[in-house]
Amino acid sequence: MKSKISLRGRAIAILARQEISRAELTRKLRPHVEENDDIESLLDELAERHWQSDARYAETYINSKSRIHGNLRLQQSLKQKGVKAELIADYLPNKAEQISNAVAVLQKKYRRPPSDLKEKHKYMHFLAYRGFSMDIINTAMHRAWEESILPEEEFWE
Repeated sequence: MKSKISLRGRAIAILARQEISRAELTRKLRPHVEENDDIESLLDELAERHWQSDARYAETYINSKSRIHGNLRLQQSLKQKGVKAELIADYLPNKAEQISNAVAVLQKKYRRPPSDLKEKHKYMHFLAYRGFSMDIINTAMHRAWEESILPEEEFWE
């Protein structure tokens, strides 16, 4: 017969497998809370011992996803996971890194520059879906194929 795992044991097992936000950990533990368990004090203890940290989670998440997603999408994902906006802002890539990431994503997906306006909009929509802002998208579109000759600006209008 299996022995019953304590709430603390479950929390430590979850944290041993992955970094996780406090809100997500609460959500995972909530179904296992019994009447004499104090989940808030357990979460406070885990945070005090630095076993769980929203700041560390935000940093890890952003470092792993920032090469393929823009700041808008990173912020949205972390907010959904219960991380405070102040923590998120500390770890987001700067504008130069975002442009570099957007250019890399764009060139990986599309090997050649857009041939017409419809294709240009398709490329821009792709970057917008990835969470890049319009400012970053416009700059990335110009830098992605700087060495290749693009049609005149009048062609796009």
